[in-house]
Amino acid sequence: MFKVTKAAASQIRDSAHNGDTEELALRVAATRKSDGAIEYRMGFDEVGVEDVLLNSRGVDVVFATAQKELLNGTVLDYVEIEPGQFRFIFMNPNDPHYRAPAED
Repeated sequence: MFKVTKAAASQIRDSAHNGDTEELALRVAATRKSDGAIEYRMGFDEVGVEDVLLNSRGVDVVFATAQKELLNGTVLDYVEIEPGQFRFIFMNPNDPHYRAPAED
């Protein structure tokens, strides 16, 4: 299952509102690079007949059926990387370079 955090959902809804694309789903595209890492792209798009559509925290997310296994277990978050610099990040256990956050 692909999930969106509360912070990511809020930012996605803001972006959709500001871009006048509220009627569209967030399309996530993932491709595996030669070193095994996964590269992501996102944008607002219509849902196709062959797409996987899910809703996480009130956000419609869509991706190609062929990418279902690659995105399974992924969490999309929106975090402050450095003071004042926010960015979407994908936490995906299918990426060999992914390191799960340490538990306190």
